[in-house]
Amino acid sequence: MMKKITFLSGLVGFLMIFIVLVPVIYAAETVKVTGEIIDTYCFALMGAKGESHRQCAIDCVKKGIPAGLLEDGTNKVYVLLPNKDKSPLPTAVIDKMAKKVTITGKVYTSGGSQFLTIESIK
Repeated sequence: MMKKITFLSGLVGFLMIFIVLVPVIYAAETVKVTGEIIDTYCFALMGAKGESHRQCAIDCVKKGIPAGLLEDGTNKVYVLLPNKDKSPLPTAVIDKMAKKVTITGKVYTSGGSQFLTIESIK
């Protein structure tokens, strides 16, 4: 009986270490995603996007509404994040609001949401 408890304890310990290390070992790869930069509020509530919504989207993002990237073809929305913690989004996000861009960065999924860090915008 004691051998089974020791074995199970060891197995649980191994699994806990595995669960902690797997995200580190398999860090997100750099990808390129093409689409339109949107403000997530107006897009989610009204489907607003495109050049006719550009100024409103700029105003919303400047007020703190998260910017997103609406991917061409899939219509997936990625919430845009800076490349480093405690950093603002690049100014190109505002400059290219409602425009088609290609963003190079890393994709993360958490709580059912997709996030894309911005390494570069073209």
